[in-house]
Amino acid sequence: MKTIKNYSLILLALLLAFSSESANAGGSNGKKKGDQQSYITIRGKVVDADTGTPLVFATVAVSETNVAVITNIDGEFTIKIGESLVSKNLEFTFLGYKTKSVPVSSMQDNGFKNKVTMEAAPIPIKEIIVKPIDPTDIVLKTITRIGKNYETVPNLMTAFYRETIRRNHTYVSIGEAVVEIFKAPYDNDVRFDNARIYKGRKSSDVQKMDTVLFKLEGGPLSTLELDLAKNTEAILTVDAMKYYDYTLTSVIEIDGRPHYVVGFKQKPSVDMPLFMGDLYIDMETYALSEAEFGFNLEDKAVASSIFIKKKPLGMEVTPELATYRAKYREQDGKTHFEYSRAEVKFKVNWKKKLFNTYYTTMSEIAITDRTDQEVIKFAGKDRIKYSDIFSDKVSAFADPDFWGDYNVIEPDQSIDAAIRRLSKKLKFSDRKDLEK
Repeated sequence: MKTIKNYSLILLALLLAFSSESANAGGSNGKKKGDQQSYITIRGKVVDADTGTPLVFATVAVSETNVAVITNIDGEFTIKIGESLVSKNLEFTFLGYKTKSVPVSSMQDNGFKNKVTMEAAPIPIKEIIVKPIDPTDIVLKTITRIGKNYETVPNLMTAFYRETIRRNHTYVSIGEAVVEIFKAPYDNDVRFDNARIYKGRKSSDVQKMDTVLFKLEGGPLSTLELDLAKNTEAILTVDAMKYYDYTLTSVIEIDGRPHYVVGFKQKPSVDMPLFMGDLYIDMETYALSEAEFGFNLEDKAVASSIFIKKKPLGMEVTPELATYRAKYREQDGKTHFEYSRAEVKFKVNWKKKLFNTYYTTMSEIAITDRTDQEVIKFAGKDRIKYSDIFSDKVSAFADPDFWGDYNVIEPDQSIDAAIRRLSKKLKFSDRKDLEK
């Protein structure tokens, strides 16, 4: 069996480095945004039609385009589209629900008063399965058809990236960026994606960190590792399959198409900590449309050695939670990477302190547009490296007008409030510096 380091490459998405030194704010890359087209902003909330429950991570896309965003943990979204697309529809899709289409022209920019209700679309598994189906065969077909179901040409993608660090219940670091992604073909032996920051901003309250700075390596590039259809080593390879048990748990609808829900977990005989979760697989094409999974943290010592790269003396760090999510969108006969999210919670114990502190890190990336025309790789000097610390690469809330026409992952209220509060602090500090 492969070593933990190689077999668990996907954990680069949340590999952490600790530092007891203060961080220096990095500058922006200095790029200027070109002329901005006219656009409109649509805000709303997506909920279950019967219960009113917010639908978290639902896809909101402009029909017949590559423009899309994801709802936040409150089911809310903000999507900004060019005025030339006002005649289009907004299409809403969510696991197990009927796809809903709403004319853009019928939705106004009126805060979050646009409430979009979606109806559940249960598919009784007995009506679909007329003979026993081996879930292992389903996963095997998914693996063997990756080259057919996913892009065979490179794509240039625009995306919004956010990473946050929370100490107990308080956000102490927030960073976000518009990034450009070179998405390599899925059927090529050299399938490495590249990313570069177009514009970034950050804010942090270092005093609340007890002089200890959590740092996430790789930023957007590491979060792209959660694209399981491309980075298959840990879960979606024939070799990896022998370490997992599979179960067919349900059949649901996604974007009007029935999907198998295949659960997986490591075999009891496997000692190495691996993954467990659910794969949502299209019943017709066997394309992976979504994945929800977590990392086995039963062996705390081994898990800690995987996640933690560096920490101060006298500190004990224990991973408490590690969850991941990846979403895809089918368009023009190909399935495209759309969204990924990673969240890890740690318990930090200092030998000389009575109480434990909990830190929660989250990073997520959403593709907001893409093209397969005139795509070229980025110059080496512009690329993000796995060793890069995103928070050191971006500056503190500069160019507020720049962000107007970029689609973002709508922050939940607590993050939004933190950004407003910390931004005001920065503006106040800037003003005092000018008065000196």
